[in-house]
Amino acid sequence: MSAARRMVVTGREGQVVLSLLERGANDGRFEVIALGRPELDLSAPETIEAALREARPDVIVSAAAYTAVDQAETDEEAATVINGVAAGKIAQVAAALGVPVIHLSTDYVFDGSKTEAYVESDPVAPIGAYGRSKLAGEQAVAAATQNHAILRTAWVYSPFGKNFLKTMLKLAETRDSLNVVDDQVGNPTSALDIADTVLTVASNLLGSDDPALRGTFHMTGTGEGSWADFAIEIFARSKLAGGSTAEVGRIPSSAYPTPAKRPANSRLDCSLLELRHGTRLPDWKQSTAIIVERLART
Repeated sequence: MSAARRMVVTGREGQVVLSLLERGANDGRFEVIALGRPELDLSAPETIEAALREARPDVIVSAAAYTAVDQAETDEEAATVINGVAAGKIAQVAAALGVPVIHLSTDYVFDGSKTEAYVESDPVAPIGAYGRSKLAGEQAVAAATQNHAILRTAWVYSPFGKNFLKTMLKLAETRDSLNVVDDQVGNPTSALDIADTVLTVASNLLGSDDPALRGTFHMTGTGEGSWADFAIEIFARSKLAGGSTAEVGRIPSSAYPTPAKRPANSRLDCSLLELRHGTRLPDWKQSTAIIVERLART
């Protein structure tokens, strides 16, 4: 059996980083190395090159990001440094080292006005600072190296960190009913499933020079729903697992104003990823059940 390749992933605490560390440990193809502050600080892009070179990667996963969507509206400069400038620098170093880079991006590069699921070739038109900063990162990565896979995902949840699923379960510990937005539709996506997919994409990139494996791909859970649908599914699974539950009231976005406007349609068509990389993420309800049951055991 060949030795595991070195996968260096940016960040230490993010949902995808922690999922990659867990999945990578059981996968066998890669030794996953998390690289974050102070050695690698995305808000100080000058730290990136030395940290990555010292880590001796076979493949780099650019996972860490500025993800405070509402805060970005008043802090766009910082978001752009981390999500745009630093992402480009990571890709430049990957090019210099001759290794592929996998960069995680978001549905927020679209405006959400399309009636069907977005495909990779649809025009980008972010409606907020976070989306603009992530689009800057995509463009910087693509300009720095052809040996890249940009993976756009959405509505990420996991057993780790802060996310919608964990917030719902926490709120239900003290409340019998919750109002949840019902006019934003997307594809809930488990970070554990993202990790499995990243491992597969990385293996494919290292195994072939085929240009068809490079470029931009959509990567979300299979199936769709609104935030309210997601909450209802979370509580149904939690009830079965003996955990907290609440009644869900369906409300429009206008009843829950936020500093940053969200895309009404976040659905991403992932058929290109399946065609080129031979991988498809599980149904989001199946993955939701797995994570809710896991959290109920802890």
